[in-house]
Amino acid sequence: VSKQKFHYGGQAVIEGIMIRGERHYSLAVRKGDGSIHREAELLDQRFNGRVRRIPFLRGILVLAESLILGFKVLTKSANLAVSSNNEIETEEFSKFAMFVTLAITTVVGITVFFLGPLFAARGMDSLLFSDVESDAWASVISNGTEGIIRLGLLVGYIGLIGMMKDIKRVFAYHGAEHMAIHAYEHNLPLTVENIRKFSTAHPRCGTAFLLTVAVISVIVFGFLGRPDMLTAIFSRVVLIPVIAGISYEFLRLSGTIGDTQLGKLLSSPGLTLQKLTTRKPDDQQIEVAIVAMEKAISADHESDNMIPILGDSQGI
Repeated sequence: VSKQKFHYGGQAVIEGIMIRGERHYSLAVRKGDGSIHREAELLDQRFNGRVRRIPFLRGILVLAESLILGFKVLTKSANLAVSSNNEIETEEFSKFAMFVTLAITTVVGITVFFLGPLFAARGMDSLLFSDVESDAWASVISNGTEGIIRLGLLVGYIGLIGMMKDIKRVFAYHGAEHMAIHAYEHNLPLTVENIRKFSTAHPRCGTAFLLTVAVISVIVFGFLGRPDMLTAIFSRVVLIPVIAGISYEFLRLSGTIGDTQLGKLLSSPGLTLQKLTTRKPDDQQIEVAIVAMEKAISADHESDNMIPILGDSQGI
């Protein structure tokens, strides 16, 4: 089976790009002296294997892998970007420190993007309804309001951080990553000239996943009606994996039918939102994307143990 059929994915990091391959992930970072650090490591097999074939469960695995691997390469890239010494120690975080930091970040994210909209919507209920408990439309409007607030927070957050100089560079690397993957998927040599032809948006982008989660959450929480506050808080936390699993399957479906009118319609909101999360890269940033792609591809090709990986990459 041709390796070309594997869907490579990845992530933009500080002054660089991570690419997730079949068995390895690569990291390419532009260092302080202008050179490009490159490396490839085996993927954590706990997130692969047969379980990656199971619908809905695989979406949860992709989310978990994206968080853990993403935080790891982001930390490493931040150290590499300011260094010019190849001997610099980049593993400054212990596993415990990384776990604590990731846990805190996750809790803050859940609080802001899942519980925050719930609290805000419930606070508005008393203004919209004279008798919330007896009004038949209360649960529908309350859940709809919560969803609109959640979507607004997501778009507002992305737009706000996109105004920062350093984040603009990360978004440019994000665009370079997408363009390089487009070129690879069109069977073109990975050159700056070829990559320049493509869009910075890609239908499998993690931005589309976040948008899908925001929309699917409205539907899932809508089935619960308007429970008491404690039950509502509990549901917003424990149903996140369920929403992630459904969202991943939705994106797989839209990707499978991407060349049809329906597929283009389903992917258009995510592609539109990527106007906020990507920028046109310069040639040096595209060069880093090329190094990252070539490193991931070569690492997979050179692997002695051809262990089949049952599933596609994470979102890009």
